[in-house]
This record gives sequence, C-alpha cells and structure tokens, in this order.
Amino acid sequence: MFGCVAVYVEEKIVLILRDKPRAKADNGVWLATTAEHHASLRRDFPQMRSIGLLGKEITGWQVLPADTADFEEAALRACEMVVQGDPRIGKVPKQRSAPQARKKPQRGRR
Repeated sequence: MFGCVAVYVEEKIVLILRDKPRAKADNGVWLATTAEHHASLRRDFPQMRSIGLLGKEITGWQVLPADTADFEEAALRACEMVVQGDPRIGKVPKQRSAPQARKKPQRGRR
C-alpha cells in the first residue's frame, strides 16, 4: 500500500507499517481508526498524532511515530489491542468500483 505494508485482520485494515526516507516524521505504525476514537486512543498512546502526509484535515489514520523513545513498546501494545479485538482500531475499507470499460461510439446502420 503506497510502498508501505498494510496489515489486515479478516476484512479490516488495522495497521500500516511505514519506513521511508521521505517525510520521516510520518514513519512508524499507522493506526486505522476514526476521529471519534482519537481521544481515548491518545490516553493509551500519548505520542499518537495525525499523519502530516495526509494533509491538515484530521483523518481516521493516526501514527505512532518511529522516532519516539517508547515506539517499540507502543507498537507492541497496539498489536496486542488488535489481537484482543479492540473496536477502536481497524476499519473495513470502502469497496472500489471497478473501472468501467470505455464504450465505443455506435455507428449508425446503413
């Protein structure tokens, strides 16, 4: 996924693992969540923040930055929460519609 590793549990995307040279501040573990869960997840992960690459608008995606002192501990805790089925992490991606084939213009019959 965009040069990152996406982690799914059944049909839900739960995490994205990012380690890229560009925009290093957004490297780490991305949590798939919704804005309604940000406050409660921030109590569990004080270092969690919005992802800069996604723009200024707050999205469901949040990052546990790789450059924080407790990154490994936080990443393991997030994985434990996923395994335990914490409803705050994970979402079913919207289905993409298949691109429609271009229709050739019909020519009139002679």
